[in-house]
Amino acid sequence: MKTADFDYKLPTELIAQHPAMRRDEARMLSLRVEDGQLHHQSIVDFPGYLRPGDALVLNNTRVIPARTHGVKSTGGRVECLFIEPVDNTEEEWLVMMKSSHRPKEGSIITLSNVLQLEVLENRSDGLNRVRALGSEPVLDALEQIGEPPLPPYIQRESLCEEDPERYQTVYASRPGAVAAPTAGLHFTPELLDRIRAAGVEVVEVTLHVGPGTFRPVKVEEVTAHHMDEERYELSKESADILNRTRRAGGRIVAVGSTSVRTLETVVRADGLFVAARGRSGLYIYPPYSFKAVDAILTNFHLPKSTLLMMMSAFAGREALLAAYQEAIERRYRFFSYGDCMFLHHETP
Repeated sequence: MKTADFDYKLPTELIAQHPAMRRDEARMLSLRVEDGQLHHQSIVDFPGYLRPGDALVLNNTRVIPARTHGVKSTGGRVECLFIEPVDNTEEEWLVMMKSSHRPKEGSIITLSNVLQLEVLENRSDGLNRVRALGSEPVLDALEQIGEPPLPPYIQRESLCEEDPERYQTVYASRPGAVAAPTAGLHFTPELLDRIRAAGVEVVEVTLHVGPGTFRPVKVEEVTAHHMDEERYELSKESADILNRTRRAGGRIVAVGSTSVRTLETVVRADGLFVAARGRSGLYIYPPYSFKAVDAILTNFHLPKSTLLMMMSAFAGREALLAAYQEAIERRYRFFSYGDCMFLHHETP
């Protein structure tokens, strides 16, 4: 299967550059997998697709203010994107750097006079291993000097006042992501209360979204692409709820590709779950047999992206691309700050 099979043409003006005025103003395109039937609705209609006994799975990762600007020992400017700590330490981190020349190993980078980094290793994957100098924890320093790492297709001269809040789900609690699980951005506490009141279990998993979410597929053959690993965790409490749901005949509805990836990583061959934590390099593309997930709420994804491939594996490539074309004609808003789709198997 070719990467070009997942291409489509999107008018630039449909790439959402700002969030909607309210989280729950997003439009929702419903796609029934069996026959490709489409319905144009709103995220506030989403609870009507859920049934008592279903489980709604949210990714509770929290986006860290990972983007910073600093100065190298040579005086040159450098932009740093903090990716993740090395081996769960606080002092050493993997950092993606953008500068005219790659900083040399052993050099010092100063970030806003708050944090200094010693470059320990220039890795072959383009990341730099650094050591934070000083006593202040890196995450505390980033809260002072960092910016939300908005994706590159949001092209503005500067951040807006609402970005730190709106590029974050209302239930984000586990710091560690460098990109938001964007399908969850549409939920409000009130919408979640409606869902719980309808007899639906709300379950949390964690997958810290890494820079691979931005990485384009550059190879011609889909199977030749390599997925970056991302850190995940499924707690025993969440696993127990998911297993109760499955045994009782309820559906598991995943919010976003990151929840899908976590669940499909940890599910057993019999469709049940065990508590687990680790790193997932799971790459989902057609054909793929889903064992964990029965329905997916997702945003609209970039052409030729691994996320589009994942949703094509669930809904069928032709049906999904036909739905995208319909969304373009109806002027839906695309990507992180855009509208959403609900992929499901039947209407209750």
